[in-house]
Amino acid sequence: MALSNDFGGKISLILTKDVLQWLAQLLRPYKLKVVCAITALAVAAAAWLLLGQGIKLTVDEGLSAGNINRLDAAIGWVILFAVVGCLATYFRFYLMTWLGERISADIRIQVYHHLLTLTPGFFAETRTGEVISRFTNDTSVIQTVVGMSLSMALRSLVGFVGALVLMTFTSPMLTLCVLVAVPFILVPLKLIAPKIRHYSRLSQDRIADMGSQIDETLHEIMVVQAFNAVSGEQQKFTQKVSSALQAAATRIHYRSLLIGVIMLVSMLSVIGIGWLGIRQVMSGEISAGQLSAFLFYAVLAGSSIATISEVLGDIQRGVGASERLLELLATTASNNAGQVELPALDAPPQISFEQVTFGYTEHATLFDNFSLQIKPGECVALVGPSGAGKSSLFQLLQHFYPIQGGAIKLNDGPVTELTLDSLRQQIALVPQEPVIFASTVIENIRYGRPTASEAEVIEAAKQAFADDFINELSDGYHTQLGERGVKLSGGQRQRIAIARAFLANRPVLLLDEATSALDAVSEHKVQQALKYLIKGRTTLVIAHRLATVQMCDRIVVMDNGTVRASGKHEELIKSDTLYKEYAELQLIP
Repeated sequence: MALSNDFGGKISLILTKDVLQWLAQLLRPYKLKVVCAITALAVAAAAWLLLGQGIKLTVDEGLSAGNINRLDAAIGWVILFAVVGCLATYFRFYLMTWLGERISADIRIQVYHHLLTLTPGFFAETRTGEVISRFTNDTSVIQTVVGMSLSMALRSLVGFVGALVLMTFTSPMLTLCVLVAVPFILVPLKLIAPKIRHYSRLSQDRIADMGSQIDETLHEIMVVQAFNAVSGEQQKFTQKVSSALQAAATRIHYRSLLIGVIMLVSMLSVIGIGWLGIRQVMSGEISAGQLSAFLFYAVLAGSSIATISEVLGDIQRGVGASERLLELLATTASNNAGQVELPALDAPPQISFEQVTFGYTEHATLFDNFSLQIKPGECVALVGPSGAGKSSLFQLLQHFYPIQGGAIKLNDGPVTELTLDSLRQQIALVPQEPVIFASTVIENIRYGRPTASEAEVIEAAKQAFADDFINELSDGYHTQLGERGVKLSGGQRQRIAIARAFLANRPVLLLDEATSALDAVSEHKVQQALKYLIKGRTTLVIAHRLATVQMCDRIVVMDNGTVRASGKHEELIKSDTLYKEYAELQLIP
């Protein structure tokens, strides 16, 4: 089926064969368990089929002939077949369920690993709730299909074919009557199954819409409540729930219709076969045991068809879920990484933006032949109005987005030729909004260098003037900070992020409005720490505070994606009206 433009406008085609090939690839590492599961399925099916022959012997050689010994022997065979069938069913059920759990786990790992390689542009265009829905709900559907529905479908298919073969040996004429009913089963399958698949996919999309709103409103619950938007969000969510329910109801309608039609055809076939069979017994063409065995096989075949029709809806849901996951996996990162491994730099590098052309979209160019040189070890402050391109330079330097022209270089090497890992290993970042993970203080700071000791973490916190407030927390450095650091103030979160950059100890430092959330006392302390931190590093700073700008070696004033002016504070206050305006306000946007 064709992809929508949900993921960056990429359009491709995912067919059912692509889904089957993907699932086969996932199952390949566990082929021994797959073989064992199929063997158990075949043994169980054979046991249930042989049970019909046991019934025939019981009726013909035991009941009809009045031979107690033969009756006991026939019953013994029936019990043996039943025990073997039950044991084989246990192994089939266990192995298939295990495979469903294993495949689901592998898919989650595969999708998560892939998501972490995608650029920020993908997540800017894609709702988080939609991604989470595909990550959780769709993999759960596949788990059910592989572990339960597929197993039941295969068992029923084998049972139907086996029953049909044994029915042919028992009575060719009655078997021919059964085959007459087959087209009446295949036609509904052909007509209704695609509708089940379509509405299964639609239902999953509607559930993803619900997940997106839940994720959005709960993360921004204070804004929702502050603007009295609770009732409005409730109404929107109710509408989305109704939409999801309507899609699910339509899917259930077609699935129920398919099951009902197939069961009707199956029951009419069994009744008709029973009527013809009794007439053949009365005329002496077949024995009562043969009729009993035939009816057993006919019921087995009918129940197999009914089971297939019942689980077909689940299988169609699984195909729809697989398509959605394959769409996600087919999304490629727009920033093609290079192959050159950049070794760890011993000295601060030069950073060069050379005639860079870039726009987030084709029709909106931000930089047009933009050039800027930052010398090794130089600290450069970027100043300018919102939308001037300051944060975009940070993102381009880290190769989050591809440029349309020019070059960005670290020393003499274009960043586009470097592997992403080796490039970003040279850069420490303090973002505009500090990122705090739902973990402990020590793990949040250690994110900058996972191998750091606790003593090194504490030293980094002291350098960021965070040690005092951390020790006042309930468990000190081992305090759980909650989702997005809800237990910390804005200034405290900022200092945790700064401590993380201290600990990373990388030759390039990016400070994106690093002191914007600090009070005056904390800002003064952090200013002193930053003066120490930038020594021996090539640093780019975006700052709200005038004091932060003044500590840099050079100030670059940007406006509309261009360099408007460059120099020191004393020079720019005289020569550039825009900078003078910001400086007089004591606040840099």
